[in-house]
Amino acid sequence: MPDMYYSRAIETYSAMDTTKFTTNSAEAGAKIFYNRLPVAGAVARGDMGAYPYKNDSIGYASSASVKSPLDSTTIDMKEAERLYLVNCGICHGPKLDGNGPLYASGAYAAKPATFVGDPKYEAMAEGTMFHSATYGIRAMGSYASQLSTKQRWMVIAYIKSKQVKKAAPAAATTTTAAADSTAKK
Repeated sequence: MPDMYYSRAIETYSAMDTTKFTTNSAEAGAKIFYNRLPVAGAVARGDMGAYPYKNDSIGYASSASVKSPLDSTTIDMKEAERLYLVNCGICHGPKLDGNGPLYASGAYAAKPATFVGDPKYEAMAEGTMFHSATYGIRAMGSYASQLSTKQRWMVIAYIKSKQVKKAAPAAATTTTAAADSTAKK
């Protein structure tokens, strides 16, 4: 059995033998159908399930109902911060204030999202942020090719953790002021 010992090399991107193979599904049966794509719905080993919404207005609106599949207590926040700084900080800034080096250089006229301090983004659902990172929005392109699904969720968790920490001192001040006014009465 020489074929078992000396297997024929398959060149992935070489031309197919059109007498045996076809990429036309109408010819399937007469020839072997092979389009070099993974099976629909396949998930890469170690990756998370596919995001269910399309890049349209309905998908964007529906994304608000999506919750992160990651357990926030087990996320490596140091790695999430690193991913944010490498991929997002260039525009959104290391302080999440929209004053990143690329914006400061004048390369873009529109200011990037201010994740900390802007009520719009602090109230934004994590699913909507994930949708924007997956497909891109306005001047921001998609990060689906740079960050895996898990990494995008980690970055969203990092942003949300910074929003909570920023809001906590303001809430504590309000609570302390209310307690002081109650004590004076």
